[in-house]
Amino acid sequence: MNEQKHAEFLEEFIECLNSKRYYDAHEALEHIWFPRRFEDSDEIRLLKGFINASVSFELEMKGREESSKKVWKNYIKYRQLLYKVDSPHLNMYHSIARYIDSVKI
Repeated sequence: MNEQKHAEFLEEFIECLNSKRYYDAHEALEHIWFPRRFEDSDEIRLLKGFINASVSFELEMKGREESSKKVWKNYIKYRQLLYKVDSPHLNMYHSIARYIDSVKI
């Protein structure tokens, strides 16, 4: 996947979060994560964390609070990778993390 397409999926993820379409947000990042899910990459694990956050929001919206909390812990585990990732998308990743954190509070 080229960098432009990668950035487009990140933008779609943000748009979906903004409109509380958490399942669709998850799907947007799956386009990036799924083909690369077996890579030993902090960036891919960070994307998995963002997916977990959107799943957590979706579960919370459906009233499944315990499941939401469990999935949220995975986001927290991967969020720390923000400070290890070297990517042309790093600024966007920081923006996504700030947004996710503000939604959860």
